[in-house]
Amino acid sequence: MRYFRLLIGIGSIALTACTRTIPTSSVPQSPTPVITPTQIVSTSPGVASTAISSPTPVIATTPPAAAPTAAIPTIAPLPSAGTLPQVGDYQVIDELKQPQFMAQSRDIFKAASLPSSKVKFNPADLLVVLKSTRKYFKNSLDTDPDLQREGILGKQGVTVADIVKTLDFMVLTLQQDIKAKRPIRLQDPKFLNTNFRTIQWTAFNPTATEQKRVRMTKYAVFTHPGSRTPTKEFNAGIYALKPGTDIEALRVKYTKQDVLKNIYEPEGPEFGAVEPLAYLDREGLESALMEGTILIKFNDGKSAFFNVDRNNNIPYVKGLAPTEQKRYWYFKPVKAIKGYGQTIETKISLKPGVTFAGDVLNIGLGRIVVTENSIDGKPQLRMGIIADTGGAFLPNLHQLDYLAGVFDSKDDFTAYIRKLPEYTKAYILVKR
Repeated sequence: MRYFRLLIGIGSIALTACTRTIPTSSVPQSPTPVITPTQIVSTSPGVASTAISSPTPVIATTPPAAAPTAAIPTIAPLPSAGTLPQVGDYQVIDELKQPQFMAQSRDIFKAASLPSSKVKFNPADLLVVLKSTRKYFKNSLDTDPDLQREGILGKQGVTVADIVKTLDFMVLTLQQDIKAKRPIRLQDPKFLNTNFRTIQWTAFNPTATEQKRVRMTKYAVFTHPGSRTPTKEFNAGIYALKPGTDIEALRVKYTKQDVLKNIYEPEGPEFGAVEPLAYLDREGLESALMEGTILIKFNDGKSAFFNVDRNNNIPYVKGLAPTEQKRYWYFKPVKAIKGYGQTIETKISLKPGVTFAGDVLNIGLGRIVVTENSIDGKPQLRMGIIADTGGAFLPNLHQLDYLAGVFDSKDDFTAYIRKLPEYTKAYILVKR
């Protein structure tokens, strides 16, 4: 499930939604548009889920030397359909499954080999996300039609069965190596080249055809102060839909602005219809709706994770200020960061450092990605998995959103991601 995210890349700042988990088929996608602040030249998406993605959240950019002023970000719309490519062997679709443009798969993907450098990742963390993703395929393949899509990789002969086989092999290999306390074979490029098809991914951005490397924005989960009861400072509520009520009718009935008029509070007409979870200030609420997964530090000294569950089916409007958006998300308490999934109970568990949000309709959920960047002339490889998504990634054949971690502030996050590349060479691994 991809969450809304504040994306920060080298020399740029962008807001996006990570649906890090809402399948487009059932629950509305989390808002994940690419936003570029008016003062900064750049675009990119942010933390989150399509099945029930969190509005993937996210911050990614390379900040300028001086802190930018708080300009209201705007989102550049895609060009009209007539100006987008209409020639190719693959029809690219958006989150509503509507055709957007054509792409030529052989120009985007080609056979390759990984360079002979150790692939870096935390084995235990990658195993968690691999197992959770595989579980989602097992339990939801028949109910989530988006999982059944081969996407553009289908033009390269990659099937959904190949993706399942890849996940199974990687889970088994990691479990064996971790249990035996031996070198991790999935970090050995020779082992990977022998056992996997390595498919190099050249970015395809119909609005910036000169872009060849995949853009790697970054997103994060942020901590927010809050209260369990409304106070003068914390008066913007996040709520959970209650079992036993007409959830489908209630969740689509009101806009965010309606909810902010305290309709669910004692003085409101819908008091008792939902369960109050926490109260934030307005800035915290907008951040929570954008990020998808949040960690709230309560004024009683305790803290808890909350993740977007379902929204009111109102589309996220690109170019409209966050405070003016009418989309509202209902939340649920969770024990971990969550990504893509049809329901909060089935969402994929995420770990920072090994998770990407991406286009789950056209690239696909569960695709294994290796990134390559050069440091002092030597290739540096890292591995992760597409386990989240967001509105900004539907469609998007030129970008990934990297889950960087949990941060107390955007300044901390910005300092951390300064060392990370903004563009990367990328490969997709598929079991032979």
